[in-house]
Parts: sequence; structure tokens; C-alpha cells
Amino acid sequence: MIQLTRLNNEVFTLNAIMIEQIQSHPDTTITLINGKKMVVKEPEKEVASLVTSYYRKLGIRECVKGIGDANG
Repeated sequence: MIQLTRLNNEVFTLNAIMIEQIQSHPDTTITLINGKKMVVKEPEKEVASLVTSYYRKLGIRECVKGIGDANG
């Protein structure tokens, strides 16, 4: 789980495994695997770093390393 902040300063915890996509346009928008979108204050790179740390904590980082990687 990762802690994020909505634009209204509400802090919430998100199950990072549910994230399908993270985009900046210009606000950081997270699309979940169920299609729901949420906009957060944290920059895209910070969210990606939080997700990577969470995967590492769970021991699944290497399992998902190549997902979405065109080279991989």
C-alpha cells in the first residue's frame, strides 16, 4: 500500500497492485485496473518510486519488472 494526497489535500492509502497506468498531464493521474482514475499531488516519478518500493517490500519487483516495458 502507498500513501498519496488528493488535490484537496486528503491523504489516502492505495493498493499499488491495482495501478495500471500513471500519467502527468499536468497533474498526476493514476488509472486503476478497474478503469477508475484518480488525480494526486505527488509527481509521476514519486508515485512510480513509491510503487517500486512497495513491490520490493513484497518481493515481487522482479516478477513485474518487464510488464509494460517495450524492451523487455
